[in-house]
Amino acid sequence: MKVISIVIATFNVEEFLKDFLEKIISQKNDKVELILIDGNSKDGTVEIIESYEKYISFWLSEPDNGIYDAWNKAIKVAKGEWIMFLGADDVLLPNAIDTYLKYIENIKGSESIISSKIRMISEDGNGSKVVGEKWDWKKHQKGNYSLAHPGMLHKRTLFEQFGYYDTQFKICADSEFLLRINEHVEGGFVDFVSVNMRRGGKSDSYRAIYESFLIRKKNKSLPYFINIIRLSYRFILFSLLRLKK
Repeated sequence: MKVISIVIATFNVEEFLKDFLEKIISQKNDKVELILIDGNSKDGTVEIIESYEKYISFWLSEPDNGIYDAWNKAIKVAKGEWIMFLGADDVLLPNAIDTYLKYIENIKGSESIISSKIRMISEDGNGSKVVGEKWDWKKHQKGNYSLAHPGMLHKRTLFEQFGYYDTQFKICADSEFLLRINEHVEGGFVDFVSVNMRRGGKSDSYRAIYESFLIRKKNKSLPYFINIIRLSYRFILFSLLRLKK
């Protein structure tokens, strides 16, 4: 039985993919499977995937409805007890997989989410910030959390219990899924930096801020008036930060 399924959604990522796969393959063993779902790339992404095919348990390339649609496809074929979602420009750090496997072997509780720390690298590569903490649903409900999906493992049974990612959300559906999980889901924490993650992109945008507002509204995680205030505050703060750049 596979313990961890590593899921990667790709689309025109030939610039990063080869180095990304090399770092995973150097750590991969018979307890780990690799699943790649490509969104019908037009560059050399598919050719790179084909060249590493012997290391990949499952892959396909076809048009999709974004990264969360790709993740949903991967969940349906995953055989691992735990699922890890990585971006093709994330850097899985040495010994990350072994560290997770050792933690899983010694689980005595009923953890369904295992989190670690990640290092967020600025777009220019000159700055970084380490984030990561134990999963706490109540903190997430209020928007006070320090988590990112590359530094988390999700038990596959969570998706059987709570459903898949909501693909109407293109940027923050992972956050929406975590809001659907109730406070009875237990979290575990491994105190190490598992991934370097590039900051910026769609997740650092006005659209992401507004989508987070819609997600809180859908799940009624905050009173509506407070949700409006949070939306306004984050729009203003984001605008000020952009002006400083």
